[in-house]
Amino acid sequence: MTNEEKQQLIRAKNKVRRIKLFYIHLACYLIAVALLLYNLYIVAGPYKNNIISLNLSVIVAWTVFIIIHGLNVFKNKKLFKKSWEDRKTEEFLKNKEKETTFWE
Repeated sequence: MTNEEKQQLIRAKNKVRRIKLFYIHLACYLIAVALLLYNLYIVAGPYKNNIISLNLSVIVAWTVFIIIHGLNVFKNKKLFKKSWEDRKTEEFLKNKEKETTFWE
């Protein structure tokens, strides 16, 4: 195995590790948000407003952090690839010949 292949293997393992950590972070986020929302549902007592504001603050902050983490992990991933765009363009051009609407 050459040095370049070793470097590629290390980069691939790091990428897989980052994606795995993101999914673990996402699972913890979903569980915590579910528990915090349940806490909002059952909260009562003299500190109700403080508890509600704290829970909502945690939910908003963690949502921002999970979005930033996801964007950082998947920054080079494109939702719609160029091949998909080309295929859809061709499909719409073919369908355009077949169908007309009443305003055309």
